[in-house]
Amino acid sequence: MASTTAASTEKPKVILYWLEQSRSQRILWLLEELKVEYELKIFHRNPKTHLAPPELKQVHALGKSPVISVLSPGATEPVIIAESGFITEYLLEHFSEGTNLLPKRYKDGQEGKVGGETEEWLRYKFYMHYAEGSLMTFMLLALVSGEIKNSPVPFFIKPITGAVAGKINSNFLDPNFKTHFGFLESQLASSPNGGKYLCGPNLTGADILLSFPLLAGRSRTGLTKEKYPKLYGYIDMIEAESGYKKSVEKIVEIDGKFETTI
Repeated sequence: MASTTAASTEKPKVILYWLEQSRSQRILWLLEELKVEYELKIFHRNPKTHLAPPELKQVHALGKSPVISVLSPGATEPVIIAESGFITEYLLEHFSEGTNLLPKRYKDGQEGKVGGETEEWLRYKFYMHYAEGSLMTFMLLALVSGEIKNSPVPFFIKPITGAVAGKINSNFLDPNFKTHFGFLESQLASSPNGGKYLCGPNLTGADILLSFPLLAGRSRTGLTKEKYPKLYGYIDMIEAESGYKKSVEKIVEIDGKFETTI
């Protein structure tokens, strides 16, 4: 009987494969919020190419981060999961009981009905896709534009690379960022139940997922307090979350430093 009880209280073994200056910090924050016991394996980028080390391909064929492995009690092989959105959904579906990180799906009495979903849940699902699908695309292009502008080319080529980057920004990135930041500003103003987060009164997995493009891309996109006060305040609030701070402290403790950048 004692062995049966011990087996029933055994917890899954979760490993997060963390890479510096990557989207993996969101998953570390999520694990802290969920209070899931986990092991952290640290990887560093090649200082010359800024690419992930080849060792990550031994974990997942794409060689990217974040990746998690989950070994259930009694199992012989772990489940390996990549992609931030999939990892977030998987962890929330299995470990979010007792938290508000996963919004209630249906309105009372509307369970299972098309259109019976709560606004909080609809927003949560939207932002789970929006963070990586819509917003991150422009953040990455802003990174490319910055690299073009600051590329180490001969001085007589500099005006050309600067002009190319300038055209990308003025003709494409600036109007798109204006659209997206204006949209997010209005979404915060209309948060359900007077909430201060994008999906309502409570921090959700979607807020955590959206944190990386906003925190890391803020310096590259013209996102200012004067233009977007609610969104700017939201980002400051995210950085002040206790779970976020714990995740940063964990990295500083293990790795000596932490940087948020794209």
